[in-house]
Amino acid sequence: MLNNMSIKTILTLRYDASLKETLIPKLSWEHFQQKDPGHDPVSQVERIIIANMKQKISESGQGKVAFSLSGGIDSTLIFSLLRQNMPDIDVQAISVRFSNSQDETSQAAKIASQFDSNHHIVHVDNYLQELPAAISIVKLPFWDLHWYHVVKKAKDFSSILISGDGGDELFGGYTFRYSKFLSLVRDDFSVSSKIRAYLDCHERDWVPDQERLFGTACKFSWDEIHDILRNYFDNSLDPIAQVFLADFNGKLLYNWLPLNTAFHDFFGVKAVTPLISPDLINYSTHLPHSLKYDETKNEGKLVLRKLLLKYLSGKSVANMISFAKQGFSVDTIKLWNNYGHRICKYYLSNARIVKEERWIDEAWIKDHIDKVEGYSNPRYVNKFLGLLALEVWYRLFVSKELSRTDKLD
Repeated sequence: MLNNMSIKTILTLRYDASLKETLIPKLSWEHFQQKDPGHDPVSQVERIIIANMKQKISESGQGKVAFSLSGGIDSTLIFSLLRQNMPDIDVQAISVRFSNSQDETSQAAKIASQFDSNHHIVHVDNYLQELPAAISIVKLPFWDLHWYHVVKKAKDFSSILISGDGGDELFGGYTFRYSKFLSLVRDDFSVSSKIRAYLDCHERDWVPDQERLFGTACKFSWDEIHDILRNYFDNSLDPIAQVFLADFNGKLLYNWLPLNTAFHDFFGVKAVTPLISPDLINYSTHLPHSLKYDETKNEGKLVLRKLLLKYLSGKSVANMISFAKQGFSVDTIKLWNNYGHRICKYYLSNARIVKEERWIDEAWIKDHIDKVEGYSNPRYVNKFLGLLALEVWYRLFVSKELSRTDKLD
């Protein structure tokens, strides 16, 4: 059974901060103090990544690997390093295409072709259809579970799946949030003011009337949320480093790492993630901010950019790489209009999380479900998808009305 704090943090921060164990250690503010990176940080990062990949693949004894290729900086960099330094490995690249969403698969296909690798596209029409299957595996109420589709396909090719995950958190990839945060904070800001600014940069994770969302059995307080984030901003780090710290200890540790690991274990696939190897975490967290994020140009992952351009020099795909934060993404507004509204209304009109547990306020659902700000506000759409995930979780594990093989159509 979920505890109340888990429900509140998942529906406010999009991660469960009450998890007792994390795949990699939680870091303190001291880990993000700037240090001299030594000779040529680009070469240092390159050396650490290559060493980690070679070790992991050699230990696996596999001559064939699956690779998650989105076409962005991180996945393209790791893909390039793999192909250049282990050319005999059979690489099967995988991309996901979501209906009515930004399609990055054609770019990924050209990158795979440039490096002489097979490329496979997983087409997902109704993103919510296999939500019961995905939630039954992770055993937590999350809806944004695209990794389920990647690992499910990867197992057809290899027991090894390589990805570029972790680059955003360790090398400054969330530029769209950094610029907003730095525009909101001042030198004289209190800890609480910086926390509010940080939350304002994650506005899609919560709604303006968040307090009304929860029922009588799950009383909500912003003070509880602030307490989770307080240590990340109550220290002597520069504001941008405080954001790096909060991001690392947030969704990275408590959302996608535990969820992805659950999929890996279920499908019998071993993850190779060179950007979050212990050696690279230790090195990258102490890098000077100027090697991660350029505030003037609002550009991030500067070290990874330089390294990627080195490997793409002279290749026809060099000008195709997207330096904006993307990854596999689904257009939630179109998802809502095509499937989400109908599915949410069916499951939430008589929600067990309202009627039986009183976790969620029924009036809030009734007030918003047929308008969701004119079906154009991603904040409310995301929140309804979060409630749907919680309801599906409940019907899977508590009332047992749903099974893993059920589809949401």
